[in-house]
Amino acid sequence: MDRDGVIARAAHPELAGAVGRLVRSGELLAVMPGVYAMRSRAQERLIRALALATRQPDAVLVGHTAAQLTYWPRLSGDLVSYALDHKCLPQPGFRGSQRRVPPELVLQRGRLRMTVPALTALDLCTEVGGEGIDQALRTRTATLAELHRAFELSGGRRGNRDRRLVLLDSRDEPWSEAERVCHRLLRGAGVTGWKSNWPVKIEGNRYYLDVAFPRLRLVVEIDGRLHETDEDLFESDRWRQNALVLDGWMVLRFTWRMLTEHPEAVIDAIRRALVINGAQF
Repeated sequence: MDRDGVIARAAHPELAGAVGRLVRSGELLAVMPGVYAMRSRAQERLIRALALATRQPDAVLVGHTAAQLTYWPRLSGDLVSYALDHKCLPQPGFRGSQRRVPPELVLQRGRLRMTVPALTALDLCTEVGGEGIDQALRTRTATLAELHRAFELSGGRRGNRDRRLVLLDSRDEPWSEAERVCHRLLRGAGVTGWKSNWPVKIEGNRYYLDVAFPRLRLVVEIDGRLHETDEDLFESDRWRQNALVLDGWMVLRFTWRMLTEHPEAVIDAIRRALVINGAQF
């Protein structure tokens, strides 16, 4: 067995007999034709990706698989998705596509080749909307400039119209779908002077404010769908809000339901807070 957990029969002709016996006994399983792994590990995503790299060294991992192995390990999806310059033969557990990925957008990690996070996030737009971009921006594995560059280098693809719209909607760099909705509301209402994920330091702690009006010391905090069910997140948000208030910030909080079901009330509250804090309209 090679150090990375897979073995190619063709690469070790001296072990052909031993490999054959282990396959017949069920201790080794074929992950791809001619490439084997121990039964206990054969279904691991990384093992299957390494088997693909062994069988097809020029394959590029894309979409969900590239995200899972780089900036979004908790993303669901069991298929190993990859691209090749030529036609891909069907293989259980794998999803191949014929596609040329520009070399500038390929990330090499050991024997694995995958799309860089910027292109991965764009690829995911057709499946998860803007969430892939939000995650890449939040983890700082891709910048807005890198996303635009990746889009330029991958022109002419099916779905690029939708990707362009999501990329345009990401111009204020949201870190979540709820923030994206809030940004949309602010732009639509003509509210200016705000910054997204604005960094502040209070008593040695650094906080990134969801939407801040720095000059007026007003912050709009967005509670996404997880805030209501995650007790640790709920508590940390209260510590954060207390620190901001004690530092002289006015804090408004809005939930996903408030943003989506009562957008006019949200904008009205923000406008009133701006006036209280000295904004001129």
